[in-house]
Amino acid sequence: MALFTEAGTSSILIALPYADWRQRPQWPAVALVNTDPVEELAPHVGELRLITLHFPKFSDGRAYSQARLLRGRLGYEGELRATGNVLQDQLPFMLRCGFDSFESEQKGFAEALAKARTLFSVVYQPAEDHRATAARLRLEANHFFP
Repeated sequence: MALFTEAGTSSILIALPYADWRQRPQWPAVALVNTDPVEELAPHVGELRLITLHFPKFSDGRAYSQARLLRGRLGYEGELRATGNVLQDQLPFMLRCGFDSFESEQKGFAEALAKARTLFSVVYQPAEDHRATAARLRLEANHFFP
Protein backbone atom coordinates (compact mmCIF):
# COMPACT_ATOMS: atom_id res chain seq x y z
CA MET A 1 0.00 0.00 0.00
CA ALA A 2 1.44 3.39 -0.98
CA LEU A 3 1.70 6.04 1.72
CA PHE A 4 0.94 9.70 1.00
CA THR A 5 1.28 12.60 3.39
CA GLU A 6 0.42 16.22 3.21
CA ALA A 7 3.43 17.25 5.30
CA GLY A 8 5.96 15.46 3.07
CA THR A 9 7.12 13.08 5.81
CA SER A 10 5.28 10.46 7.74
CA SER A 11 5.92 8.16 10.63
CA ILE A 12 7.55 4.82 9.96
CA LEU A 13 6.08 3.44 13.16
CA ILE A 14 4.05 0.27 13.07
CA ALA A 15 0.63 0.89 14.56
CA LEU A 16 -0.51 -1.88 16.86
CA PRO A 17 -4.13 -3.02 16.58
CA TYR A 18 -6.12 -1.48 19.43
CA ALA A 19 -6.50 -4.78 21.34
CA ASP A 20 -2.72 -5.32 21.25
CA TRP A 21 -1.97 -1.68 22.04
CA ARG A 22 -4.10 -1.92 25.21
CA GLN A 23 -1.58 -4.48 26.48
CA ARG A 24 1.26 -2.03 25.66
CA PRO A 25 -0.17 1.52 25.99
CA GLN A 26 3.33 2.99 26.09
CA TRP A 27 3.69 2.09 22.37
CA PRO A 28 3.46 5.37 20.36
CA ALA A 29 1.23 4.12 17.53
CA VAL A 30 -2.22 2.53 17.49
CA ALA A 31 -4.52 1.29 14.71
CA LEU A 32 -8.25 1.66 15.26
CA VAL A 33 -11.10 0.08 13.40
CA ASN A 34 -14.32 2.05 13.37
CA THR A 35 -15.81 0.12 16.30
CA ASP A 36 -12.92 0.78 18.70
CA PRO A 37 -13.62 3.26 21.53
CA VAL A 38 -11.74 6.44 20.61
CA GLU A 39 -12.50 8.08 23.97
CA GLU A 40 -10.33 5.52 25.77
CA LEU A 41 -7.28 7.08 24.09
CA ALA A 42 -7.86 10.38 25.93
CA PRO A 43 -5.20 9.87 28.63
CA HIS A 44 -2.65 8.87 25.97
CA VAL A 45 -3.10 11.39 23.13
CA GLY A 46 -0.08 13.42 24.27
CA GLU A 47 2.22 10.41 23.93
CA LEU A 48 0.83 8.92 20.72
CA ARG A 49 2.71 9.83 17.54
CA LEU A 50 0.54 7.93 15.04
CA ILE A 51 -3.09 6.87 15.00
CA THR A 52 -4.48 5.03 11.99
CA LEU A 53 -8.22 4.99 11.32
CA HIS A 54 -9.68 2.40 8.97
CA PHE A 55 -12.26 2.97 6.23
CA PRO A 56 -13.62 -0.55 5.53
CA LYS A 57 -15.75 0.58 2.57
CA PHE A 58 -16.73 3.70 0.68
CA SER A 59 -20.07 4.14 2.43
CA ASP A 60 -18.78 3.75 6.02
CA GLY A 61 -17.87 7.16 7.40
CA ARG A 62 -17.33 6.34 11.07
CA ALA A 63 -13.60 7.08 10.73
CA TYR A 64 -14.52 10.70 9.92
CA SER A 65 -16.26 10.93 13.29
CA GLN A 66 -13.34 9.27 15.03
CA ALA A 67 -10.97 11.78 13.45
CA ARG A 68 -13.08 14.75 14.57
CA LEU A 69 -13.19 13.37 18.13
CA LEU A 70 -9.44 12.85 18.18
CA ARG A 71 -8.51 16.24 16.77
CA GLY A 72 -11.30 18.30 18.33
CA ARG A 73 -12.42 16.99 21.67
CA LEU A 74 -9.32 14.99 22.61
CA GLY A 75 -6.74 17.42 21.18
CA TYR A 76 -4.61 14.84 19.36
CA GLU A 77 -1.79 16.57 17.45
CA GLY A 78 0.21 13.65 16.05
CA GLU A 79 -0.05 12.00 12.66
CA LEU A 80 -3.55 10.80 11.77
CA ARG A 81 -3.55 8.27 8.92
CA ALA A 82 -6.49 7.02 6.85
CA THR A 83 -6.25 3.36 5.80
CA GLY A 84 -8.48 0.93 3.95
CA ASN A 85 -10.83 2.14 1.25
CA VAL A 86 -9.31 5.62 0.94
CA LEU A 87 -10.50 7.31 -2.25
CA GLN A 88 -9.05 10.46 -3.76
CA ASP A 89 -12.44 12.14 -4.19
CA GLN A 90 -12.89 12.01 -0.40
CA LEU A 91 -9.59 13.79 0.32
CA PRO A 92 -10.98 17.30 0.90
CA PHE A 93 -13.34 15.92 3.55
CA MET A 94 -10.64 13.77 5.15
CA LEU A 95 -8.33 16.78 5.37
CA ARG A 96 -11.07 18.88 6.96
CA CYS A 97 -11.56 16.17 9.61
CA GLY A 98 -7.87 16.20 10.49
CA PHE A 99 -6.24 13.40 8.49
CA ASP A 100 -2.73 14.22 7.33
CA SER A 101 -1.51 10.93 5.86
CA PHE A 102 -3.16 8.31 3.69
CA GLU A 103 -2.63 4.77 2.45
CA SER A 104 -3.94 4.21 -1.05
CA GLU A 105 -3.21 2.31 -4.25
CA GLN A 106 -5.49 4.54 -6.31
CA LYS A 107 -3.83 5.93 -9.44
CA GLY A 108 -3.43 9.72 -9.35
CA PHE A 109 -3.68 9.90 -5.56
CA ALA A 110 -0.59 12.09 -5.08
CA GLU A 111 -1.87 14.66 -7.57
CA ALA A 112 -5.32 14.64 -5.95
CA LEU A 113 -3.77 15.21 -2.53
CA ALA A 114 -1.77 18.17 -3.84
CA LYS A 115 -5.01 19.79 -5.11
CA ALA A 116 -7.36 18.78 -2.30
CA ARG A 117 -6.75 21.74 0.05
CA THR A 118 -7.66 24.24 -2.66
CA LEU A 119 -10.58 22.38 -4.22
CA PHE A 120 -13.16 24.41 -2.27
CA SER A 121 -12.43 28.12 -1.89
CA VAL A 122 -15.10 28.60 0.79
CA VAL A 123 -16.37 26.27 3.49
CA TYR A 124 -19.65 26.50 5.36
CA GLN A 125 -19.12 24.30 8.43
CA PRO A 126 -16.39 24.60 11.03
CA ALA A 127 -14.08 21.58 11.12
CA GLU A 128 -10.73 20.40 12.45
CA ASP A 129 -8.74 22.25 9.77
CA HIS A 130 -9.86 25.53 11.42
CA ARG A 131 -10.62 27.26 8.10
CA ALA A 132 -12.77 30.35 8.43
CA THR A 133 -16.35 29.64 7.40
CA ALA A 134 -18.22 31.71 4.82
CA ALA A 135 -20.26 33.35 7.59
CA ARG A 136 -17.11 34.32 9.51
CA LEU A 137 -15.48 35.72 6.36
CA ARG A 138 -18.60 37.73 5.59
CA LEU A 139 -18.70 39.18 9.12
CA GLU A 140 -14.99 40.00 9.04
CA ALA A 141 -15.44 41.74 5.67
CA ASN A 142 -18.12 43.91 7.27
CA HIS A 143 -15.84 44.64 10.26
CA PHE A 144 -17.95 42.82 12.83
CA PHE A 145 -14.87 40.97 14.12
CA PRO A 146 -11.46 42.39 15.03
